[in-house]
Amino acid sequence: MPVVSEAISEGQIRWNSTDGWRFALRKNGVRYVVVVSDTETTSPVVVTGWTEIADWETAINSERWHETDIHTIKLRADLSDNHDSQIPDLIRPRIVARPFEIGGHRVVTNAGEGSVECVDCGGRFRSKAELCRRHCRS
Repeated sequence: MPVVSEAISEGQIRWNSTDGWRFALRKNGVRYVVVVSDTETTSPVVVTGWTEIADWETAINSERWHETDIHTIKLRADLSDNHDSQIPDLIRPRIVARPFEIGGHRVVTNAGEGSVECVDCGGRFRSKAELCRRHCRS
């Protein structure tokens, strides 16, 4: 992916003792974080990566992002940052009509709802722990 290469070559670098080097690149109000291990070789291994909202106003006004993308990035981050906690107040302002996968479920939510709903099994969840604990029965 081009953004992964760009994050590695142009982003800020930070060492993290648990998972390797972290490269962060900020574009259009969104921060891309790429974690790389095995940097001693000519073929470093990308371990994982994610996006975060760095600046809501810049992201929402960017031609790069649709509002659904921004809400999805924020909701995914909120669920991950509060893995074991129920977060209805952080879910309520989100509008995510296009399903995204988390914990084996494809979830959506509407403004005002305090949970995400799996479009396949109909399960409603208020935390990432609940999403990961219960298997989708689609």
